[in-house]
Amino acid sequence: MEQTIGYIAEKCENITPLTKCEEVYSSFKENPSLEGIVVCSNNFPIGLVMKTHFYQALSTKYGFNLFMNRTIELVMNYDPLIVDYTEPINNVSALAMNRSLDHLYDYVIVTALDRMYGIVSIKNLLMKLTEIQVNIARNSNPLTGLPGNFVIEETLQQILSREKYSVLYIDIDSFKAFNDSHGFREGDELIRETANIIVEAIQTYANEPRFVGHIGGDDFIAVISDYEYKKICQLIISRFDQMSRQFYCEEELNKGYVQATNRKGKLEKVSLVSLSIAVVSNMAVSFQTVEQLSKQAAMVKKKCKTIKKSIFLTSED
Repeated sequence: MEQTIGYIAEKCENITPLTKCEEVYSSFKENPSLEGIVVCSNNFPIGLVMKTHFYQALSTKYGFNLFMNRTIELVMNYDPLIVDYTEPINNVSALAMNRSLDHLYDYVIVTALDRMYGIVSIKNLLMKLTEIQVNIARNSNPLTGLPGNFVIEETLQQILSREKYSVLYIDIDSFKAFNDSHGFREGDELIRETANIIVEAIQTYANEPRFVGHIGGDDFIAVISDYEYKKICQLIISRFDQMSRQFYCEEELNKGYVQATNRKGKLEKVSLVSLSIAVVSNMAVSFQTVEQLSKQAAMVKKKCKTIKKSIFLTSED
């Protein structure tokens, strides 16, 4: 689940727009770690005073005498970045980094239910963003960037309690022969292209919550929250069959096979790559564990492998 900015927001000193500059000056002087103060009206943020900007205003010619006995509204920033508690951290980071250089390091102000909630410093925002990215990288397949086995296992555990779900186990047939005949670079590219096709189909036709993961090698998994898998499977297969043709020369396409060395060291004719999709749902069977679901998927996948073309099958087929 994507973390929101409210998760890292901290309480912050706030003042009214009628607060005198001399009071703000005292606050900054008494608390050296204080970097900014939020200006609020009726508990809603309307401005921001960052220490660096405040001191810059005071350091101008006559600035100290000009501002000290006057209200903070003369020097506050009237257009600070204000976001809701529920805004994803990644989105807030993009907004913060898109600010002008003068305000790049200003606090991000966080509200909840249209009331002042807290602030996030750029330091803490970047630290949290780095932590999130490290966790994503740790739990993702490096080739496709899709969630790996740890997240897949968590997702499968979660869906067992849903009212409706369908799980698509997808893998590329004849992939080893393709790798042997075309090289690992082409093999990696085929896997990446396949991942793109699956993600696009799921995002286009599946309702939330939905999920796509990369089990490893040429094996993928997708989860949807209903039984409307037919159109998705057809789209994935259609696009895969069209895409995979670009990896073969005209002679291979005309023959319909490639020459590959088998485990005994002998050349044999191996079919061009195709796609097998084993679909398992709780439409007719209620699964109690991930192991039961996976076992059912393995049986369906075995049926798929007996058909030498791209196909999807369910446990009912």
